[in-house]
Formats: sequence, structure tokens, C-alpha cells
Amino acid sequence: MSFRVLVVDDSSFFRRRLTEILAADSELEVIGTANNGREAVEQALALRPDVITMDIEMPVLDGISAVREILAQQRIPILMFSSLTHEGAKATFDALEAGAVDFLPKKFEDIARDKQEAGALLRERVKAVAKKRPLGRSTFSHSLRPQTPSTSRLVSDMNQDRPALSRSQFERPKLSERVSSERPRTSFSASGKEYKLVAIGTSTGGPVALQRIITALPADFPLPIVLIQHMPAAFTGAFAQRLNTLSKIEVKEAQDNDSLRPGVAYLAPGGKQMLIEGNENAARLRIKDDDSPRITFKPSVDITFATAAKVYRDKVLAVVLTGMGSDGREGARLLKQLGASIWAQDEASCVVYGMPQAIAAAGLMDVEVSLNDVAGRILTELKHG
Repeated sequence: MSFRVLVVDDSSFFRRRLTEILAADSELEVIGTANNGREAVEQALALRPDVITMDIEMPVLDGISAVREILAQQRIPILMFSSLTHEGAKATFDALEAGAVDFLPKKFEDIARDKQEAGALLRERVKAVAKKRPLGRSTFSHSLRPQTPSTSRLVSDMNQDRPALSRSQFERPKLSERVSSERPRTSFSASGKEYKLVAIGTSTGGPVALQRIITALPADFPLPIVLIQHMPAAFTGAFAQRLNTLSKIEVKEAQDNDSLRPGVAYLAPGGKQMLIEGNENAARLRIKDDDSPRITFKPSVDITFATAAKVYRDKVLAVVLTGMGSDGREGARLLKQLGASIWAQDEASCVVYGMPQAIAAAGLMDVEVSLNDVAGRILTELKHG
């Protein structure tokens, strides 16, 4: 079985290039192309593809408007291509607000070390979103390269004193809406544990998931929160601003030497690593440039989780959300060993059930939770509100 793709871009060169890359996979078939948003709407209705790749800036009808029109008529996963600029970030978030499921940079070298790797990643991403048929509107997200053993080795290097531990529907609610779960909610009671930090890691599908969680938290949330989202450097500042505007708590792009304060969420800046130093009563963030070829993700969930384990030990509530690959698994091992709580998003509410699945498969998961329940369960676990 192959996935049928509609490629939409006003550049004939980009359409040809993308078509050639996708055609290299027998599971992908480009069934049509369009050079503006109006043609995209017409082609989507006529061809009914399994997935659409969509440019944002186009004549006649722009990509954001095309997304809205297409999703008003049928549910097709749409993957946006975006320029990595501040204005490009804002437009991309608008496209995701309109219902696009994910985005990638138009310069493929920004997500890979070479053309061959970039092509493989692009094909993998298209197939991942094509497999998830949407139920409703919404989403935003980004991830980089799949997990490799290099991150695990780095975490081990950073923690040599710690021994190692021996379904699906695609939910796409509008970003500003609270969408009810498709299944009955199970009862949940607090474990009685003490916490000093909430740490959340995510990738593909993460921006909408983070927005759903963070905007549901009260202004007097009692703990600091660290957010690790695979996202380019040009996008994290704009995403933090967007979350801050929509949320009751403060949200900011993390800066070097930031002190961790209750009721503040710190988003790891793209292209760098976010580490935690100090002690559980006086912790601060260190933002480090990272040009190591051993590290795939920048920022890396593993790296932040590992340093959280050093500082907070068992007093961390770590949540791993939707995303490709397994980033976060090795950091979660260290946290779990010290007695911290590890939660993972359930498959039904994930855009891509990769990172949470890695947590579950490794036997590290304490709680499996639907995206719609994460914020409420956190508040219950903290006995807050």
C-alpha cells in the first residue's frame, strides 16, 4: 500500500525536487501538483490524497487560507513547508492554527547533515503524518532527526556516577479549543509524592500538545516547568511569545542563568542545549551552544532530563509527549532510577507515537495519559486547585 501525496508550491523547481525525493520511496506516490492555494483546494477535492505538502506564501490563494478551505471540506493531513525566519515562524503557527499537522523547513539542510539524510527524513515525516487520519481541526509541531545512540552515550558521559537501569486515531483539535477525549476518563488520584519541578519533552505534534497543557494551568501554578520541544532556533522565541500571550502562567524562551521560579515555564531555545544546575531550592538554567556531532537533537530532552535528575533527583514529574524517535528515554531512565515520576502520552492522542512508545517499551512509564487529561492530572498530582 502506498500513500498518495499532493505537492503544492508556487516554485516549479521545488515541486520537481520534492516529487523526486518522495518518489524514491515505494510507499509514497505523488498523484498531483498545484502551484497555488486555489489549485490545491480543487486538486484536494478531486484527487483525495492521503497527505498534502503545502507552501505558505503563494499567489491567488495563500497556503494558510488553502488549509482552512481544504479542512472545511475533508480531513487530510497537511504538512507545511516554511522559511526559517521570525516572520516565517509566525506564518507557520497561523497555518498550524488553521489545521496543518506539522511543518518542515524549505531548506532541507536545516534538518540534516547531507542530502541523503534530508531525503530520508522528509519521506519518513510524510509517511508518519499520512498514517494518522485527522478527526478534527488543528495542530502545530516540529521534530528533527530520529534518535540515535549518540544522545544515549552523551547522557551516560554526563552521569557516569549513576548506574544504568537494567492504536490509533489522530486527534487534531483547534488550538484555542478544549476538546473532549474520545474515551471515558479514568479516575485518578494523587500519589502523595513531593515535587519541585515539572519537565515536559516532545517533538512532532508537540506545539499543539504544549499549548493545550500550558494554557490550562492556573496563574498560581506552584512549580517551575521546563519545556523541551524539537524546534528550530528561529521558531522557539515566537512560540514562547505565543504561549505567553495565551496562558495564565508566564512562558519565556529560556536564557542562560535564568533562575527557576514557580509559575514560570521555560522553553528550551532551538539549536542549543538547556541544562539545570544548582540544587532543588536554588536551581538555574544554563544554555549551551552545542556543535557536537554526537548530539542529534538541539535541544535534547535526554540532556535536560539528565541534568534535572542530578539537581532534583526524585522530585521531578517528567512528561513525554508525542514525537518521532526516542529522545527522552535515556534521561527518563536516570530520573526513574532516582524515584522520579514518568508519564507518557497515550497512543490515541499522539500525532506520532514514537517518544512515548519508547518510554513505555523500556518499562519506564508510571502513568499513561491522554493529552486532554494531562493538565488536570498534573494539578491533581500536585494537589493544587
